[in-house]
Amino acid sequence: MLHSKYKWQPQAYDANASQQFAEVLSISPMLASLLISRGICTVEEANMFIKGNMDDLHDPFLLHGMTEAVPRILQAVDSEEHILVYGDYDADGVSSTSLMIHLMRHLGASFDIYIPHRSNEGYGLHNHAMDWAHQQGVSLMITVDTGISAVEQVAYANSLGIDVIITDHHEPPEVLPNAYALINPKLSDCSYPYKGLAGVGVAYKLCQALLGNPPIEWTELVAIGTVADLMPLTGENRILVQTGIASMRKSSFQGIKALLEVSGIVKETVTSTNIAFGMAPRINASGRLDHAGRAVSLLTTEDSSVALGLAHELDHLNKQRQQVVEDILQEALTQLETKIQNGGLPSCIVLAGKGWNVGVVGIVASKILERYYRPVLILGIDEGTGTCKGSARSIPGLDMYDALTSCKHLMDHYGGHPAAAGMSLPIEHLSEFEIALNQYAKTILVTEDLIPVVEADGEWKISDLSISVIEELELLQPFGMANPVPRFIIRDVVLQESRTMGREHNHLRLTMQQGNNRLEAVAFGQGNLSELLTSGSSLDVIGELSINEWNGSRKLQLMLHDLAISEPQVYDLRGAKDPQMEINRYLQMMGPRLRGQSSQVGVIFEEKRLADIRNDLNELSLWVYDKNGGMISSNSLAEQGKDDITTLFVLDAPLSPRQLDEMMTTYKSLRNIVLLHDMDVPEKLQVPDRELFKKLYILLSRIGSVPVSERDVLSQISRQSSTSVRMLSMMMDVFEELSFIERSQGSITIVSKPPKKDLDDSLHFRELGKLAEMEQNLFHTNTMQLTNWMITLLKAIS
Repeated sequence: MLHSKYKWQPQAYDANASQQFAEVLSISPMLASLLISRGICTVEEANMFIKGNMDDLHDPFLLHGMTEAVPRILQAVDSEEHILVYGDYDADGVSSTSLMIHLMRHLGASFDIYIPHRSNEGYGLHNHAMDWAHQQGVSLMITVDTGISAVEQVAYANSLGIDVIITDHHEPPEVLPNAYALINPKLSDCSYPYKGLAGVGVAYKLCQALLGNPPIEWTELVAIGTVADLMPLTGENRILVQTGIASMRKSSFQGIKALLEVSGIVKETVTSTNIAFGMAPRINASGRLDHAGRAVSLLTTEDSSVALGLAHELDHLNKQRQQVVEDILQEALTQLETKIQNGGLPSCIVLAGKGWNVGVVGIVASKILERYYRPVLILGIDEGTGTCKGSARSIPGLDMYDALTSCKHLMDHYGGHPAAAGMSLPIEHLSEFEIALNQYAKTILVTEDLIPVVEADGEWKISDLSISVIEELELLQPFGMANPVPRFIIRDVVLQESRTMGREHNHLRLTMQQGNNRLEAVAFGQGNLSELLTSGSSLDVIGELSINEWNGSRKLQLMLHDLAISEPQVYDLRGAKDPQMEINRYLQMMGPRLRGQSSQVGVIFEEKRLADIRNDLNELSLWVYDKNGGMISSNSLAEQGKDDITTLFVLDAPLSPRQLDEMMTTYKSLRNIVLLHDMDVPEKLQVPDRELFKKLYILLSRIGSVPVSERDVLSQISRQSSTSVRMLSMMMDVFEELSFIERSQGSITIVSKPPKKDLDDSLHFRELGKLAEMEQNLFHTNTMQLTNWMITLLKAIS
């Protein structure tokens, strides 16, 4: 048995509503069900989701503060005031700033831009930037993707005679800045119908309010920032991103064309996925390792050669960023391992390191969250300033913004969303900060929150899936947050073949069958799963469906996300050179798929191994074969009991059928067996039959009725009959029990007139049959024969 790595959560939907959608919209029942699972309740909403366009956007003046902001900006332009656009250094901030540059150019305004340096200045507004703006003659400042928490900085700008218009989308604090205008759909007194806009989306609404119909190509910038900032692709975001992607496919922006080229993305087929994994990391790399101004220059230049040069610079920075992330990740994991050894896995993981680049700590946090599924905060320590700056990533069970708010007295600054946030604090508060966050997390998180969940779009059979149905799913594009690529659960498929792919064999390809229908699946980075999969096993799988085109052939392919096997599993590692290393390797491969504690993993072996096994594997439940049959617990975990053991590593084969029976019946919850026993077996036994015993008796009768050396006789008969001496000796036990021979001091004598008895009357005969069958299966069969035999035994006791 292998549990799924994630908890699968199929989205519920109303079958009647699905049928109505299918009929009214002339779409397949599958697409109808997917719309419903995305929270679309009416045909009108379904039409808007599928057919919504720019004409369906909300009036920008519904945003609180817009009525005040627009005339102030127009006044500044008419009066030739100097305007400052103040942005943020992430991809949303870069897109927002670039959009405002295009707006300022369009209006003919006098303007400058300011984006703080992530490492040297940190997030948000800064008083020294206000001083610089004042020196430049700025009288109006417009923030994009930042500013909603800048109470003191806005007050300082006001004291300098600078009016501040804040456009932002982050969670508003309790106390708001005294700005000339605050534009944020999340403000409590803002009645704007859609709350999910990115920072660039709010900036675009400002453009709308000022121009009515901004140039359609500006939505390309909106698409980049919205996707990169992981905003929900619903409502207005969906329309803006969809429009932006369509425009991007024929983009006139030199910077976007160059970025697509360097990212290896075909412009004519660009998708939201390309933005998320190709374009956004390169834009973000600018602000992480250098200054975000370089990315802004790329998105605003009109010179193609300059654009290509900048795009290559960002690509190089992104490669550097990847290496920096890997270096910090390894240091952080080492630090976390020490924490785990000293006190267990924390409810909220807080790790800090000297010199860690604060521009990439958010990525490191995401990677550690993915591995441990806990809220994670990674902070870089600057000993020169005595501060820590960092980023947090959280799981659905913990609102990170609320968590930080609970200990805001320990920080200099913080801000963000429920899933991600940034903060800075003095070094001397770090320990108290970690304790406070963990105390808060313990009051919020429950066990169910700590099991990663993957949502699925229902359970389907392979026969439900066709190329035409999958093609129809393109109507759901663009995919992203709140509108993920559809995932399907398919249960009870039979594994026909599994094999690894790639130069390093780190990818997996499966061929599965359900009835008369076949489906291929590919799992990138999961090549090691091939060792845990056996042909003929029944699988449950979950993944994304796509159409694979090769040599003119088109067929469905499942991008496998996860799988589960509910049947017992037997793994044949007989004759492993280093069995203990194999145990650790298999435990690492199985990982969360075992879904249990170390006490549920047992190891069984002969007593002679005990000292070594205790040294290396004492964290598992250790068992030794009892010479009289049965098992003896050999460490404290084993003494807790045997009923919960689900996975058993067999280092030494049982010596008798009784030991085998005891092994199979003792562990009542056993579902996985890994066989690691040595293949250097004693002389081979044959499954006994009457013909074999008849031949032996004839050979013995030729010796006569005088006593002869048993050793010499068995050696002679072994050469004549190609039967092992061990087998012959056990057959002699049968003859002795049936009074066909007599034994005395190493000699045997044929009984001249033996009693008439059947072989089945002999206990030795029956036990020899069981022992020979056991050894035949354990030592002399191929993997398929062995696993089928063991699974039959497992099923017989389950």
